[in-house]
Amino acid sequence: MLCKRIIPCLDIKEGRVVKGVKFLGLRDAGDPVECSVMYNKLGADELVLLDINASHEGRGPMYDIISRVAEKVFIPFTVGGGIRDMDTIRSILLCGADKVSINSPALAEPDFITEAALRFGSQCIVLAMDVKRRADGSGWDVYKNGGRLNTGRDALEWAREGVERGCGEILLTSMDTDGVGGGFDIPITRLIADAVPVPVIASGGAGKPEHFRDAFTKGHAEAALAATLFHFRELEIMDLKNYLAIEGISVRM
Repeated sequence: MLCKRIIPCLDIKEGRVVKGVKFLGLRDAGDPVECSVMYNKLGADELVLLDINASHEGRGPMYDIISRVAEKVFIPFTVGGGIRDMDTIRSILLCGADKVSINSPALAEPDFITEAALRFGSQCIVLAMDVKRRADGSGWDVYKNGGRLNTGRDALEWAREGVERGCGEILLTSMDTDGVGGGFDIPITRLIADAVPVPVIASGGAGKPEHFRDAFTKGHAEAALAATLFHFRELEIMDLKNYLAIEGISVRM
């Protein structure tokens, strides 16, 4: 059995780690390199670094931060934000990142996923999905540009298409639960995890250890991502892993 992964997420704006509620009300959570080094020491399995305004502002990735993180941490990390073409992906990987997370460029041109997977390998390509339940409860829509714009795409259909085109993993963030602390969005997590043959990372809503357990046991996620809980030391990663191990969930100790 593969170990379930615990992944801190560093949302980065203007060179600082920030965190908000439902993508709004951002507050400062520290320097991204220092935070990355801390999580490396505290037992995180991987990291995700997202430049949350890069695509919206039409600029490139944070190469300096990526390079400095790669020099100091020894766990895999994924980078998202500002990815526009194959050269950008290549530069990010050359800076030391292990994977790239793509959202807006894939939605604009789905062939982007296919080309990236063929050129760099599916294991490097993470399809990031920001989703929100429709008001009528009929399903979930996919959003882009940091949750600012509803694309009108159905989340389940988009997840399936992304996998068919070659993504090796899905980072699924529920905008309905993000930053609230009431638990991951189990219905959409399970829906997508059961529909695709690649790992799904649950994101948005973690507030206590039981929420991670539920993401794995009820949501069928292979990994769980959190920010607020970890950034403000409300929950220590090793305490979480000890809890999960007691619950019978396989984690890397």
